[in-house]
Amino acid sequence: MQPAEPRPSGSVSPWARCLWCFLLCAPLFAQITGTVTNQTTGKAQAGATVALYTIAEAGPELVDQAKSDARGNFTINRTPPGPGPALIRTAFDGVTYNHMLPPGTPTTGIPIEIFNASRQPGGAKVAQHMILFEPSGGQVAVDEVYFIKNEGKTAWNDPGGGTLKFSLPAGAGKPEVTATAPGGMSIGAPVLKTAKPDIFAVDFAIKPGQTQIDVTYAEPYTEGALLTGNVISQDENTYLLVSNGVTLEGDGLNDLGTDPRTRKHVFGLTGAAYKVRLTGTAAAASGDQGGEAADESGPRMEQIMPRVNTKTVSILIVALGILALGFALLYRKSPTAPKGWQAKAPAPPT
Repeated sequence: MQPAEPRPSGSVSPWARCLWCFLLCAPLFAQITGTVTNQTTGKAQAGATVALYTIAEAGPELVDQAKSDARGNFTINRTPPGPGPALIRTAFDGVTYNHMLPPGTPTTGIPIEIFNASRQPGGAKVAQHMILFEPSGGQVAVDEVYFIKNEGKTAWNDPGGGTLKFSLPAGAGKPEVTATAPGGMSIGAPVLKTAKPDIFAVDFAIKPGQTQIDVTYAEPYTEGALLTGNVISQDENTYLLVSNGVTLEGDGLNDLGTDPRTRKHVFGLTGAAYKVRLTGTAAAASGDQGGEAADESGPRMEQIMPRVNTKTVSILIVALGILALGFALLYRKSPTAPKGWQAKAPAPPT
């Protein structure tokens, strides 16, 4: 057995070299990279702050952050430490944009879209406004839902004056406001006072796309008494809704019947104010509706789609039935083709 040759002084073993290379390359793989694009200008955006958060029980917790360079590229030299989802929050021009990172999704080459911001509404307007009344125990709970569409290329953001403005009836309690950005989650939104005591504003940026804002409050009410309110948001479509078991009456209303999805009775409001009377109380959800009704934690409402004329549907069903019967009779009376016979296409005209 030959003795091992002595290793030259200062040399490193192959195993140590591999370990050293691995340690040097490891940070390259522990990164989050992407590009920030300004959809208002259509160009890469420099100077945007891109931050990585983990989703904890107490809320998002900052892990690390970076700035986008002249080409809009950013690199965060950390990855989500836990197995749960992570959040990339990008701040630009006073507005934040959220991008969820579910477990297992790629963490490189992430596209981030942002917009320039303006204090003017631009292409933003209230596309639909629904007001739900639920009387019970000497008061009425009111849930106003605004669907705001921004068809422009600029985010509407006015931290000092707010964006959506709404009116509170006399005697109403403190309102609670939640907002849902396009593709985002529902979060609480600050409420600002204005020069008028009954007018308030929501401090929430309206990004291009559709934003939903919910305003809930309660006010004293006696059954059959007059209930009044103003609509100041210049809505295109305003609707008053009541639950099953509640009757609503007033002037300037268009009875649209019961919406099959929300199971609410819907009235179109033709003016910028309402004066209505309510009778009855909301019926409890029946057990045959299953978990859907049991899981509802509040009067969650969806957009009301255009109603279909039920008489038209009935006429179409009858017409289709008659047409199908005619085809069946025609098929039975047609002569049987001779065996081996095959239809031929007519010769094209010369």
